[in-house]
Amino acid sequence: MIALIKGKIVYKGISNVVVDTQGVGYRIFIPLTTFYELPESGQMVTLHIHTNVKQDAINLFGFYTLQERDLFQLMISVSGIGPKIAMNILSGISANDLLQAISSGNLGKLVSIPGVGKKMAERLILELKEKVIKKMIAENIPAADTEHKASEIVKEDALSALVNLGYKSNAAKDALDKVLQAAEQKLAVDQLLKKTLKILAG
Repeated sequence: MIALIKGKIVYKGISNVVVDTQGVGYRIFIPLTTFYELPESGQMVTLHIHTNVKQDAINLFGFYTLQERDLFQLMISVSGIGPKIAMNILSGISANDLLQAISSGNLGKLVSIPGVGKKMAERLILELKEKVIKKMIAENIPAADTEHKASEIVKEDALSALVNLGYKSNAAKDALDKVLQAAEQKLAVDQLLKKTLKILAG
């Protein structure tokens, strides 16, 4: 089983590269995130490899970092997600952002990745959340931004209060976004409500 390939790039494409190792050229499929990190053709490169053996072919999937390869291997363990889909996901989001999205159950972030629908995003969270959290702890990767979470909670509390006051959810959301974008500092719920009510009243 090939785990690592080091050699000279003889062909560099968006979805695959050919790496010459002592006269043998290996065709390796790569995500966009790895493509952006590659040196120019003729230069040396080291890629972490996942070897996928099928009845009619042996495909090599290469990654610039071990973290990407580990994430790829985690994703293809999920029912309904094969190598092609896993590569598409890694091409649409950085490894760190993907870890954060899965560990925090951020469905919206996952659905924003091209080709990922709600059901697939839910499966990723359901089947990988615990494994990803353990991986993040083992690798000392900080959990999702707590400051961002706190601001989201403030926004949700303000929205709930506005809806209870009789305002429509969409109009309240738009007004809240305007206030938050214009704010030069963090706002408490009561401050956010006062400023938002002024917009809604106008």
